[in-house]
Amino acid sequence: MNIEDLQTFVAVADAGGVSAAARRLGVSKSIVSRRLVRIEAELGTQLLARTTRGAALTEAGTTFRDHAARASAEIDTAREAILPTGGLRGRLRVAVPLTFGPTRFSPALAEMARRHPLLHIHTSYSDRFVDLITEGFDCAIRVGALPDSNLVARRIGDVHGSLVASPEYIKAHGSPRTPDELVTHEALMQGTEAWQFLDGDRIVTVQPQGRFKADSGAALAAASAAGLGIARLPDCILHEHVVSGALVPIMTDFPVPPAGTYVVRPPGLHPARKIRVLTETLIEYFERNPDSLGHDR
Repeated sequence: MNIEDLQTFVAVADAGGVSAAARRLGVSKSIVSRRLVRIEAELGTQLLARTTRGAALTEAGTTFRDHAARASAEIDTAREAILPTGGLRGRLRVAVPLTFGPTRFSPALAEMARRHPLLHIHTSYSDRFVDLITEGFDCAIRVGALPDSNLVARRIGDVHGSLVASPEYIKAHGSPRTPDELVTHEALMQGTEAWQFLDGDRIVTVQPQGRFKADSGAALAAASAAGLGIARLPDCILHEHVVSGALVPIMTDFPVPPAGTYVVRPPGLHPARKIRVLTETLIEYFERNPDSLGHDR
């Protein structure tokens, strides 16, 4: 049985459809469909029930999926074992934050590509939370609080942030001295997130309110510099604005606790080795370059 057919079936089963599997595998939908037809013909049974929303596993497909996944993983392990110096091959699709991903994370990704010349790394930069499974990503790098999900996360470092406002905003509206006073101010946010601050060893949580929202940290920093309100953002985004005087750190007696940086992946007992290596590469990079995650000032 063709190993590519097995891997394609597993990708379709996990992604829930041909389109998402094709994106993950980097091939056309017609190739994925042909491989599915071939493997079902060889087995003499239907593995997937096609629907208008994608593909669902049949009873036989559910049973076969686990065997196919184990066989595919064993083949991948065997291939990697015979590569020189433990090299990786194949393709790795990674979703990375747009706001500071190109400057903060791309050097580590480039280092991984240099170490593994047979590995194809495809990176997508966006500040939205992509659906790893349906959009065909192997993993993602995410910063801040993680929403509840079935994804598996590994912390790789911390990002430090600050609460800021423009001098014009402070002149017009004053500067909050405590977290409780934030509710009377205009907050610039990504959504409806809660903000946390340190009061000694205690964490204080507030629910800020505001009319201006954006899914980009750089956009929120620019809006704050324009005097629209107060922003809570990573230092690496704020650095140039603070140096220029366009933004001023406020409420410094209640610092922002460090936010986690994570590699997240779809669930599974045994992550692909390329994801493990990416995680190790990022941890190693940030240990060598701690300023990359936000100690700019």
